[in-house]
Amino acid sequence: MRYDERIEELLDELAVFDEWTERYEYIISLGKQLPPLPEQYRKEENLIRGCQSRVWVGTELREGRFMIHADSDSLITKGLIAVFIRLLSGLTPQEVLDADLKRLDTTGLKEHLASTRANALTTMAETILRKADACVDRRNVETKH
Repeated sequence: MRYDERIEELLDELAVFDEWTERYEYIISLGKQLPPLPEQYRKEENLIRGCQSRVWVGTELREGRFMIHADSDSLITKGLIAVFIRLLSGLTPQEVLDADLKRLDTTGLKEHLASTRANALTTMAETILRKADACVDRRNVETKH
Protein backbone atom coordinates (compact mmCIF):
# COMPACT_ATOMS: atom_id res chain seq x y z
CA MET A 1 0.00 0.00 0.00
CA ARG A 2 1.31 3.46 -0.93
CA TYR A 3 1.94 6.16 1.66
CA ASP A 4 -1.03 8.24 0.47
CA GLU A 5 -3.36 5.30 1.05
CA ARG A 6 -1.82 4.58 4.44
CA ILE A 7 -2.17 8.13 5.73
CA GLU A 8 -5.77 8.39 4.46
CA GLU A 9 -6.65 5.17 6.27
CA LEU A 10 -5.10 6.44 9.50
CA LEU A 11 -6.82 9.82 9.22
CA ASP A 12 -10.17 8.09 8.64
CA GLU A 13 -9.64 5.88 11.69
CA LEU A 14 -8.74 8.82 13.93
CA ALA A 15 -11.72 10.82 12.66
CA VAL A 16 -14.05 8.20 14.17
CA PHE A 17 -13.15 9.40 17.67
CA ASP A 18 -14.76 12.55 19.01
CA GLU A 19 -12.57 12.94 22.09
CA TRP A 20 -8.79 13.20 22.26
CA THR A 21 -8.68 10.71 25.10
CA GLU A 22 -10.20 8.15 22.72
CA ARG A 23 -7.61 8.98 20.07
CA TYR A 24 -4.82 8.58 22.62
CA GLU A 25 -6.23 5.20 23.62
CA TYR A 26 -6.30 4.19 19.96
CA ILE A 27 -2.69 5.29 19.43
CA ILE A 28 -1.64 3.42 22.58
CA SER A 29 -3.40 0.31 21.24
CA LEU A 30 -1.34 0.60 18.03
CA GLY A 31 1.81 0.55 20.16
CA LYS A 32 0.63 -2.50 22.06
CA GLN A 33 0.28 -4.33 18.73
CA LEU A 34 3.94 -3.85 17.81
CA PRO A 35 5.97 -7.04 17.79
CA PRO A 36 8.75 -7.23 20.37
CA LEU A 37 11.85 -5.35 19.28
CA PRO A 38 14.54 -7.79 18.12
CA GLU A 39 17.49 -7.58 20.50
CA GLN A 40 19.89 -6.56 17.71
CA TYR A 41 18.09 -3.17 17.53
CA ARG A 42 18.00 -2.52 21.27
CA LYS A 43 21.37 -0.83 21.44
CA GLU A 44 22.68 2.60 22.31
CA GLU A 45 23.14 3.73 18.69
CA ASN A 46 19.42 3.21 18.02
CA LEU A 47 18.25 5.27 21.01
CA ILE A 48 16.69 8.55 19.97
CA ARG A 49 18.26 11.49 21.77
CA GLY A 50 16.08 14.24 23.13
CA CYS A 51 13.09 12.08 24.02
CA GLN A 52 11.80 12.06 27.56
CA SER A 53 11.27 8.30 27.36
CA ARG A 54 13.58 5.72 25.88
CA VAL A 55 12.85 5.09 22.19
CA TRP A 56 14.79 2.69 20.00
CA VAL A 57 14.49 2.90 16.22
CA GLY A 58 16.35 0.37 14.13
CA THR A 59 16.03 0.05 10.38
CA GLU A 60 17.09 -2.34 7.68
CA LEU A 61 16.84 -2.56 3.94
CA ARG A 62 15.15 -5.82 2.99
CA GLU A 63 14.68 -6.56 -0.71
CA GLY A 64 14.73 -2.85 -1.48
CA ARG A 65 12.18 -2.05 1.23
CA PHE A 66 12.89 0.16 4.24
CA MET A 67 11.88 -1.76 7.34
CA ILE A 68 11.46 0.00 10.69
CA HIS A 69 11.75 -1.78 14.04
CA ALA A 70 11.06 0.21 17.19
CA ASP A 71 10.08 0.17 20.85
CA SER A 72 9.68 2.56 23.76
CA ASP A 73 9.32 2.29 27.51
CA SER A 74 6.37 4.72 27.36
CA LEU A 75 2.96 3.57 26.11
CA ILE A 76 2.06 6.79 24.30
CA THR A 77 5.52 7.09 22.72
CA LYS A 78 5.35 3.46 21.64
CA GLY A 79 2.01 4.27 20.02
CA LEU A 80 3.48 7.28 18.24
CA ILE A 81 6.35 5.25 16.84
CA ALA A 82 3.82 2.59 15.80
CA VAL A 83 2.13 5.28 13.70
CA PHE A 84 5.40 5.91 11.85
CA ILE A 85 5.93 2.18 11.37
CA ARG A 86 2.44 1.80 9.98
CA LEU A 87 2.88 4.73 7.60
CA LEU A 88 6.46 4.16 6.43
CA SER A 89 7.77 0.65 7.05
CA GLY A 90 7.88 -1.45 3.90
CA LEU A 91 8.13 1.48 1.51
CA THR A 92 11.28 2.06 -0.50
CA PRO A 93 13.74 4.48 1.11
CA GLN A 94 12.92 7.05 -1.57
CA GLU A 95 9.17 6.70 -0.91
CA VAL A 96 9.87 7.35 2.78
CA LEU A 97 11.80 10.51 1.88
CA ASP A 98 9.01 11.61 -0.48
CA ALA A 99 6.21 10.97 2.08
CA ASP A 100 4.34 14.10 3.08
CA LEU A 101 4.65 13.76 6.86
CA LYS A 102 3.03 17.19 7.28
CA ARG A 103 -0.26 15.38 6.62
CA LEU A 104 0.12 13.89 10.09
CA ASP A 105 -0.26 17.43 11.43
CA THR A 106 -3.84 17.48 10.12
CA THR A 107 -4.73 14.99 12.86
CA GLY A 108 -4.17 17.68 15.48
CA LEU A 109 -2.01 15.18 17.29
CA LYS A 110 0.92 17.51 17.83
CA GLU A 111 -1.27 20.21 19.34
CA HIS A 112 -2.77 17.78 21.85
CA LEU A 113 0.53 16.35 23.05
CA ALA A 114 2.66 17.76 25.84
CA SER A 115 5.47 19.83 24.31
CA THR A 116 8.07 17.16 25.18
CA ARG A 117 6.02 14.50 23.37
CA ALA A 118 5.43 16.80 20.39
CA ASN A 119 9.19 17.36 20.19
CA ALA A 120 9.71 13.59 20.41
CA LEU A 121 7.33 13.14 17.47
CA THR A 122 9.45 15.53 15.39
CA THR A 123 12.67 13.85 16.51
CA MET A 124 11.31 10.39 15.62
CA ALA A 125 10.36 11.61 12.14
CA GLU A 126 13.78 13.22 11.62
CA THR A 127 15.55 10.03 12.77
CA ILE A 128 13.55 7.83 10.40
CA LEU A 129 14.10 10.22 7.49
CA ARG A 130 17.85 10.40 8.20
CA LYS A 131 18.06 6.59 8.21
CA ALA A 132 16.07 6.36 4.96
CA ASP A 133 18.34 8.97 3.40
CA ALA A 134 21.39 6.93 4.42
CA CYS A 135 19.87 3.90 2.64
CA VAL A 136 19.35 5.94 -0.53
CA ASP A 137 22.92 7.25 -0.36
CA ARG A 138 24.25 3.71 0.22
CA ARG A 139 22.27 2.33 -2.73
CA ASN A 140 23.51 5.14 -4.99
CA VAL A 141 27.11 4.35 -4.06
CA GLU A 142 26.54 0.60 -4.64
CA THR A 143 25.04 1.13 -8.12
CA LYS A 144 28.00 3.29 -9.19
CA HIS A 145 30.49 0.49 -8.51
